[in-house]
Amino acid sequence: MKKFAIDKDDTTLLVVDIQDRLAAAMKMKASVITNTIHLIELAKMLDVPIIVTEQYPKGLGPTVSEIIDALPAYHPIEKLSFSCCGEPNFMELLKSRNHKTVILTGMETHICVLQTCIDLLGEGFFVHLAMDAVCSRTKASWRVGVEFMRDAGAIITSTETLLFQALKVAGTEVFKTISKRIK
Repeated sequence: MKKFAIDKDDTTLLVVDIQDRLAAAMKMKASVITNTIHLIELAKMLDVPIIVTEQYPKGLGPTVSEIIDALPAYHPIEKLSFSCCGEPNFMELLKSRNHKTVILTGMETHICVLQTCIDLLGEGFFVHLAMDAVCSRTKASWRVGVEFMRDAGAIITSTETLLFQALKVAGTEVFKTISKRIK
């Protein structure tokens, strides 16, 4: 049952390739960006580390400004491989945290997000895919990616579910702040 839990002390938030030129082609970009920012805000309040990647930024541009503005620090890991795990600096950073759970957001669901998920599962990580914080250019490609990751063993969930799993209790200041954000 441990793979289904969100423990702030054992979790890393991964934001995959939410970049200017890539986002421009996504119909669902606004909700993906909003939901990713909700997760970033919670991560900041709970001291959950955040890793941001950028696929070939010379061609796809930097991370979208809304995400950059929400981050506590902007130090993206640049990559050419579709899977984040194909970038040695990414794996080194992720493994140095000694966390077992990865919350996964990003673009595109059926390419970089999918390949990253498969490789993370192969490395023994528990992957929680925020299905409303990922997108592809087409709904069919998004669906294929989500179903593929579920079949591979990822936990398919939503931003709001993740937020409240991490919070665990009502009545705290963090709960009040997050509750206001999602209304």
